[in-house]
Amino acid sequence: MSQDRPDPLMPQDLTPLVWDQNGVPRSSLYGDVYFSAENGLGESEAVFLKGCNLPEAWADRDRFVVGELGLGTGLNLLALIRLWRRHRPKGGHLHIFTIEAHPLSEAQARRALAGWPEISDLAECLLAQWPGQARGFHRISLPDLGVFIDIAIMEALSALKAWDGRANAWFLDGFSPATNPQMWRAEVLEQIAAHSAPGAVVATFTVAGAVRRGLAEQGFAVAKRPGFGRKRERLEAVWPGPAAPSPPPPRPARIAIIGAGIAGAALARAFARLGMETSVYDQTGPGAGGSGNPAALVTPRLDLGDGASAHLHAQGFDHAVRCYGRETPEAILDQGVLQLEIHPADQDRFDRLADLDLFETNDFLRLTAAQASQHLGQAQDHGGLLIKRALVLHPAAVLKAWLPKLDPAKVASLSRECEAWALRDSDGAVIALADCVCIAAGAGTSDLAMGLPLQIVRGQVSLAPEAVTTGSISASGYVIPMPGGVLFGATHDRDQTGTEVRAIDNERNLAQLSGLAPHLAAQIDANRLGARASLRAAGLDHLPVAGALEGQDGVFVLGGLGARGFTLSPLLAEHIAAIALGHPSPLPHWVGQALEPSRFERRRLKRQAHANRSLSGNRLRPELGLGGQ
Repeated sequence: MSQDRPDPLMPQDLTPLVWDQNGVPRSSLYGDVYFSAENGLGESEAVFLKGCNLPEAWADRDRFVVGELGLGTGLNLLALIRLWRRHRPKGGHLHIFTIEAHPLSEAQARRALAGWPEISDLAECLLAQWPGQARGFHRISLPDLGVFIDIAIMEALSALKAWDGRANAWFLDGFSPATNPQMWRAEVLEQIAAHSAPGAVVATFTVAGAVRRGLAEQGFAVAKRPGFGRKRERLEAVWPGPAAPSPPPPRPARIAIIGAGIAGAALARAFARLGMETSVYDQTGPGAGGSGNPAALVTPRLDLGDGASAHLHAQGFDHAVRCYGRETPEAILDQGVLQLEIHPADQDRFDRLADLDLFETNDFLRLTAAQASQHLGQAQDHGGLLIKRALVLHPAAVLKAWLPKLDPAKVASLSRECEAWALRDSDGAVIALADCVCIAAGAGTSDLAMGLPLQIVRGQVSLAPEAVTTGSISASGYVIPMPGGVLFGATHDRDQTGTEVRAIDNERNLAQLSGLAPHLAAQIDANRLGARASLRAAGLDHLPVAGALEGQDGVFVLGGLGARGFTLSPLLAEHIAAIALGHPSPLPHWVGQALEPSRFERRRLKRQAHANRSLSGNRLRPELGLGGQ
């Protein structure tokens, strides 16, 4: 396992929190309080806000980044956001990266914050998106305030190694170094230095000699300052470099998105949340490809590993469920999808998945065949894994909510012209010029993205009018109850590009349904089936493509999503918008690297170098007949 990846052994037990006789939350694990019993909010303002010279430090900046070790109750964040709301630079964005190895529950945090009515409105906004116990990165967004919070639920060193940002200010608010030395060790302070922007200021309540020496050894200028309340002193430390903001990198004035499926819609949403307008180009209109099906599932790929795919699907699923629930509740047709046991190994696999710490503890529920039958309202031969937060969506409602007005044009090629990108039609005529281009064209992505190696897959879904089932199924295919019938399928034919409806594919879908839900299949009249066929693109390594095209400055790709477009697009679009505009990404950096378009070429060169080394070695061995005399 890479040392940059989170520790998979972090416990998911309930936070060891107790309330003392004064109603102050205390950690029984570390023997320390979460905030001052006298005035926790005043302590946050004095130690961290004043200590980091806020709000003066963010004046005239279009973005400001704060790192925090120790989310705790969220009190520091709320003090910071309240100050930001009062003194936000025009058009400014505040990014907060905060770490917590033992997260409080939403109910615990709510009780802890109840003593400050002056921040109750902001507390409600924060608590409404409060994460659970799942290990990994979680994003909270307050777009009306220009605030984005990335919470890393994991040990501090792993979290810092996985972050791709650089902080202008640091709040070091872990428990006392005497009781929690792991958070203050040299390796952690080294990562704080590595992720500090020029002139970054560190503020902390502790003046322990080990912390002072550790920060100084990393290159910080350390000084004691007057403390708060009964604590006589606190620390401030400054990272070398100019404190005044340097001119920000130029923001693209013209952003073009090619494709009006869920990937293009999610990109338009992501850029809009960062204050940027986009133009979306699609000849056919919203949802012409796979995003135009009558219904879509939001389910994760169930991966027992601890690599990029497992982390991506867990984080992407959680992010998508929260996004659709907050922003497009009208698009949600149903919640809960049953993953059926089909293969002999599924029973053990599902048992292990139910305990996987990358998901919330209540995300999965194991069902017997009898329980599955009750859940589906149909006699069922298989048990399974109920993914409780999985969604059934009405795609058209999501696209309507997230897409701006479309430009009905087919972009056939891109070329560099006058320090901009020219979008050209099939005759070579210029459709538009853009400083930033995002290719999200589904099956047409490879044609525009320098031959990016994606697998084209044709899929046909079938619709049975008047058929009835009470729950959605996912296995080798899927079954989705909808108003007016049941959607099921889909075929999966690689390298086929026709989108005409085929009677034989309806027969294939019905045969597959007979294996998943035979009693449902028996209701269906094959002669009355409706159908729709479309094309998708999938990554050759079963991962999507999300990132910048190497050697094509200002061109980005979001594609290869396969059947997980509605699950992964919200998170990956925010990742692309962040890197395009120079903001911190919501993804762990090693996951982002695994999705880069350049990974295919890197692997090709690696294979070629290995082959060349092998050939060179064989030339020194005449007995192989490959060289020498």
